[in-house]
Amino acid sequence: MRIIAGAKRGTKLFSPETNVSRPITDRVKESLFNVLWNYGFPEGKIAADLFCGVGSLGLEALSRGAEFVTFVEKDPKIIATLKKNIEKAGFAGESKVVKANAFKIGAPADGRKYDLVFVDPPYLASEDTKEGSPLGKLLVLLSEQSTANGIVVVRTERRIKLLERYGQLEVLERRQWGTMEVTILQRNNE
Repeated sequence: MRIIAGAKRGTKLFSPETNVSRPITDRVKESLFNVLWNYGFPEGKIAADLFCGVGSLGLEALSRGAEFVTFVEKDPKIIATLKKNIEKAGFAGESKVVKANAFKIGAPADGRKYDLVFVDPPYLASEDTKEGSPLGKLLVLLSEQSTANGIVVVRTERRIKLLERYGQLEVLERRQWGTMEVTILQRNNE
């Protein structure tokens, strides 16, 4: 696992000493960031990486010019690896690590709203996509924590389909890579 483009291209990331995470492959990460680039992301944007694991998506965003990333993870062992990756990549000043259950807090505000949010929950926790489910409630909360035209990227198993709308977030597009689906939602300003 590595940072694949931008200022820190080629930086190898530490992996956790546990098998609970599902790191995104370099090929899929490259494809995802190519899609985001078409929408003008992540350069100059404030981002959050929820259920971040070792921080692969957030660190990639920073390498590609994101202004700041808040990482949210609840597992202390994985957080230790995450912090080593942030330090190794040299992004300690452009990031913050929050130990919390992202389903409960979303993207921690600190007086800011987010332009870009990555949501990569454990697959078992993303099987129920109804608005009242934990994932549905999180997406409604993120619609309030996002900037106008903010983007939320949700990674699920391929067979899982998100609703077309959660709060002010509406599906912009869906992409499938292998066994996963990535749904890109955007906050509308009605």
